[in-house]
Amino acid sequence: MTIPQTQPPFPAIALCLGGMDPSAGAGLLRDVMTLTAMGIHPMAVSTAETLQNGLACQRIDAPSMDPVGRIENLGPHLTGRWGVKLGLSAVDEPTFRRLAATLRALNPLFRIWDPILAPSVGVGLHDGQDLRRMADILLKDGAWVVSPNRGEAAALAGLPPDLIQSAAPEILAEPWLQRGARAVWLKGGHTQGEEIQDLWISAEGITALPAALRLAGQRRGTGCTLAATWLGLRLLGRDDLAAARESATRLRLRWNQAFAPGGAGLSLFAPETPETPETPETSCG
Repeated sequence: MTIPQTQPPFPAIALCLGGMDPSAGAGLLRDVMTLTAMGIHPMAVSTAETLQNGLACQRIDAPSMDPVGRIENLGPHLTGRWGVKLGLSAVDEPTFRRLAATLRALNPLFRIWDPILAPSVGVGLHDGQDLRRMADILLKDGAWVVSPNRGEAAALAGLPPDLIQSAAPEILAEPWLQRGARAVWLKGGHTQGEEIQDLWISAEGITALPAALRLAGQRRGTGCTLAATWLGLRLLGRDDLAAARESATRLRLRWNQAFAPGGAGLSLFAPETPETPETPETSCG
């Protein structure tokens, strides 16, 4: 008797756009490590080059090769179930406009923007005016989730530093929504107090994600890890809120699995053992 051969499901694809941190604490290498461990196939295009290690970021430059040309070259692979994550971007405004138009034409199923003002330690790159320009260009198609912390949201809203902690969530989220964001995942890690609570904010209202006690210590690349995990979980069939909740849970479970390479600088997350790939649900909801 002939036993029929079943074709395993091909992995979903995540296109990662962001900064190249050579230490892999954050940026593209961190995205790739996170998604690979989830059974997602990552592709990566640099939108910023950094002179960076676990001690500090010393320099940020635009990439030497046109990122839009690289994305267009990947176009034949970007079909079916795929999504995109955007992180640190040092490209000029004309290039960013081309990048946004190219992604709009390629039409990924899921899109998340982690709007980084600056790495954890060292030189910064953007201010609130930069974020507003980028948001005006990127978000107008109404398809992006943005995942700022309070400082990044306050910068885009034009609020002074002394209001970062006290500003109402709707004040922090409204400028993103007005520019076309589908939802704002307002991360709570930069708030004060013993508890951390993220908020999911859309035109339908505010949903508080489960609160959790603050864990001791600081980790590099938490924003990158959360956004990449969310994209991976969406590609595996979770809905928006389930993906956000599970992303936070996964990060907390890994919190103590961190180390500082060579014993220098801030701790980063240790590599994960790849999971058995999940079969995506049929719904994209």
